[in-house]
Amino acid sequence: MLPFPGSPRARRPLLGLASATAGLVALATVGAGVQVAPAPPAATAATTAAAQAAEPDPRPNIVVVVADDMRVDDLRWAPRTRRLVGADGISMENSFAPYPLCCPQRATFLTGQHAHNHGVYWHEPPSGYAAFDDSRTIATSLRAAGYRTGFLGKYLNRYGLDRSRVSGQPSHRYVPAGWDEWRGAVENPGDAGFHGGTYVYTDIAFNHDGKIDNRYRGRYSTQVIGDLAVDMVRRSDRHRQRTGEPFFLLVNHVAPHHGAPRDPDDPQPLGGSEDSTQDFPSPYVPPAERGRFDDVIDRAPGIARSGAPTEKDVSDKPRQVRNLPPLSRADLRAMREVARQRAEAIHVMDRQVARLVTSLKRTGEWERTVVVFTSDNGLLQGEHRFRTGKVWSYEPSLRVPLLLTGPGLRGKGPLGDKRYDPVDTPDLTATLLDLAGAEPPRRPDGTSVLPTLLEGDRGWDVPVLTEATHTSGGSERGFGERSSIGVRTGRWSMTRYRDGFVELYDLVRDPLQHENLARSREHRDVLAALTTSWREVKDCAGAGCQAPLPESLAMTADEVADATRRYWKAIDRTYAYR
Repeated sequence: MLPFPGSPRARRPLLGLASATAGLVALATVGAGVQVAPAPPAATAATTAAAQAAEPDPRPNIVVVVADDMRVDDLRWAPRTRRLVGADGISMENSFAPYPLCCPQRATFLTGQHAHNHGVYWHEPPSGYAAFDDSRTIATSLRAAGYRTGFLGKYLNRYGLDRSRVSGQPSHRYVPAGWDEWRGAVENPGDAGFHGGTYVYTDIAFNHDGKIDNRYRGRYSTQVIGDLAVDMVRRSDRHRQRTGEPFFLLVNHVAPHHGAPRDPDDPQPLGGSEDSTQDFPSPYVPPAERGRFDDVIDRAPGIARSGAPTEKDVSDKPRQVRNLPPLSRADLRAMREVARQRAEAIHVMDRQVARLVTSLKRTGEWERTVVVFTSDNGLLQGEHRFRTGKVWSYEPSLRVPLLLTGPGLRGKGPLGDKRYDPVDTPDLTATLLDLAGAEPPRRPDGTSVLPTLLEGDRGWDVPVLTEATHTSGGSERGFGERSSIGVRTGRWSMTRYRDGFVELYDLVRDPLQHENLARSREHRDVLAALTTSWREVKDCAGAGCQAPLPESLAMTADEVADATRRYWKAIDRTYAYR
């Protein structure tokens, strides 16, 4: 087998990709080594195109669709996505956002590095978008490898408000390196002469290749992004027909993240004073969608079928969780309304995913395109007294949907295939670069899961690192900017906080994470083993983030699959809608 035409170096072939339009068999290959790709020179794309014009590049196109704040169980409201991507592909059943918060997670996907290596820890300055060096990302790597690249939708929080770290200039007109077509939604600084913004569902504004495009007042932004995604597929197809270059498209929806304007039925803030007011933010939903799921959604997804919270005693939780008041009836009503609106927003997005797939099929690109659907992070909605929340290393916050389909990745059963090996965001980035035969933009913290996708599960023998800020006070050394750091294995979840507090959960026996075992004498050996692993990976970089688990914590592929199925059975038994 030969390496890809135009690829920067020979690679070990792994995946046979059937190209229906060309009638040829192409090869996706797994790269060896961890060399870092520099930002490509301006002439790279044109040079590569000229070299490949005579013969189509057999590497797959890659299209990634990212939702915002979408839980795994929210896939119920996206039947088209489940059918077109999941049932026609592979579902990764243990997919994690290692820093479950929008801004750090998006920086992690773009760089392939954990937050403690790329330096984006929060939304606000100085550790939000203004801290992000986006001069070398997955886009610069794929462009250097001969891909046409396109970005659409939400970027990092406060893009448009904060200055770019790279240019030093206001970011609402800044275009990051590596993107051939850029349509980044911008937050409105208020003094730049345009209306609308990222989180205004009826008036989204874009930086389109350095110029503001805010022609969409009165149109629902999810549908706008859907229209533009279809247009990008068509242009990318024409470009591939002319040059032979494959394309990479990153489509970022705002849904189901909360946003303006307010709906008439939005829940009102609760509380007796300004300091104690509890807000219930929700996405704006078009009038035609309102009430679509009212007969099904009788409570928030983290509230039990009985209609009551599942965890009455939170005395074994961290201080900030212990300080949360019990959920009142008014809280439960407001949370139910938020859940309904989120489902309605997802339903609209689901139709746009279907339109994108239809466009790929009509252009003839479907058979040579890998499509990925995921979310930047999950969301707590009733679990552990959270009205809404993320960041925390609890399963509804950490877990994200991850569906993949494409040549060589088509599902073999009526419901597609499932994989149970763990995959986190750095792993996803490494996998996409691997598919493209591209060098990582920086020293990668993840590893490609192509072998798992192609050949089946290997087991769980490396911990998933979790990180957060704003989860604890205290001054314990070794945490750096972070307030909590954790490790997740096939069975155990352990998080250590900067104030010295520790959480330990047995997810096989306690999938709801109600019983903290950190002080249990019979679990001292487990805690010690997890702490050793925690020390090995908490400040890891590159291959160090793949430090193997001790044998006592590792699980075989069959054990992981069984534990995961038991986990979801328990979750469905407790929370699932009838």
